[in-house]
Amino acid sequence: MSYVRVIAAMVLGLGVSACASVDTPTRNAPYNALPAAISAPAPSYEMVGFEVSVPRTLRASEANMFYPGGDIVWRGEGYGDRHQQVKAILEESVRLGAGPLNGTTPVEVKIEVQRFHALTEKTRYTVGGIHSLAFTMTITDPQSGVVLRGPKPIHANLVGYGGQKAVAAEARGLTQKYRITQHLARVIREELTKAEGFVGPARGATQTVRPLEPIGKQLAAQDGVVPQQG
Repeated sequence: MSYVRVIAAMVLGLGVSACASVDTPTRNAPYNALPAAISAPAPSYEMVGFEVSVPRTLRASEANMFYPGGDIVWRGEGYGDRHQQVKAILEESVRLGAGPLNGTTPVEVKIEVQRFHALTEKTRYTVGGIHSLAFTMTITDPQSGVVLRGPKPIHANLVGYGGQKAVAAEARGLTQKYRITQHLARVIREELTKAEGFVGPARGATQTVRPLEPIGKQLAAQDGVVPQQG
C-alpha cells in the first residue's frame, strides 16, 4: 500500500508542476511580441486668438560687448523700443506658425517672453554666437479659459552667424530678424501640432533654419530674396 501511495504522490507532483508551467511562454516572450504601448495622439488645433507679452521688468541692453548683460539684446533693427520690437517679432512668428492651422479644436495661444538675447554688432561681425531665445507658451480653450497645454517653458536657441558668413547671409536677405522670426514660427508650429510639442536639439541650439512654406517664400519675396536654409 505504501508503494501505491508513493506512485500516487509522484503523479500528483508532476500534475502540479505542469500546471505551474503553463504561462512560461508568455513570461519568456520577446519584447516585440508583447502589445505595443499606445502613444498619445497629436493635437488638432485651430488658433482663434493669441497674445504676446514682453514684460517691462526684462532689462534691455545696448552695450556693444561680446556677451552683454540684460534680458533683451536686439540689434536687428534701428534703435528704438526693444520691448515693442521683440513683441512684434513674436507676434509675426505666431501668425506664421499657428495662423494656417485648421484643426478641430479652437485655441488661444499666450506667449510671455523670458529672454531674447540675439547678437551684438561686435559678436555678429566677428565670431558669431547663439541667439538665446526663451519664452513660456500656454494653450487655452477660448471659451472656458481651461489650459489645454502648458504653461510650458520653451528654450529655442538658434546658432547666429558671424564674420563673413553673417555678411553673406545679410546680402541674401537672411537677416537676424528673418532667421529668428522663421525659426520661432517653426518652434510654435511644432508645439501646436506634435504630441510631444517642441523638442529642442540635443546639442542645445538649432543649427539651420527651415522657413515655413509657402509663407516663408511669400515673406521673403517681399524683400526680393528667395528663402534659403541658414
